[in-house]
Amino acid sequence: MQDFLEKLLWNSRYLTLLAVWSCVVGMALLFISSAWDMGQLLIEFIRVYFGGHEVEHFHVIIVSHVITAVDDFLLAMVLLIFALGVYELHIGKIACARGAENAGNILQVASLDDLKDRLGKVILMILIVAFFKQVLHVTFDNPLNILYMGGGILLVSLAGYFGHKQGH
Repeated sequence: MQDFLEKLLWNSRYLTLLAVWSCVVGMALLFISSAWDMGQLLIEFIRVYFGGHEVEHFHVIIVSHVITAVDDFLLAMVLLIFALGVYELHIGKIACARGAENAGNILQVASLDDLKDRLGKVILMILIVAFFKQVLHVTFDNPLNILYMGGGILLVSLAGYFGHKQGH
């Protein structure tokens, strides 16, 4: 009975494949969706600048769409890193990636803490990008807004600094 339970427990690790494949599907959807949105933005850009159509605040619209795409691409990368890390931690090493020149350090997940550190850095970047997107819509109608903006930039800078310092 004990052997049966141990084998069952050990083989239950394959349930993590649900998380891995779900992340891969989510990653693919985010990459495709963001790339599609950027293609639509390119068509709109051509229509406005070369077609003579007028759109108010078009530059802000472009920057906002690009920042959103970067944010979505970063989230897709979080899903990819998570999928690879969970697979390597619970199922097995990805043999075709070992020694591959383009694999880099992304596949070198040694522990759950290592995976959390990698994900934390990318999530910090997502938050920085989200902050930057919100900055586009700030109005400077009173001095307090300028002070809040400066404080926000300082805090984001400190988060980036300490996030980088943590790795060393």
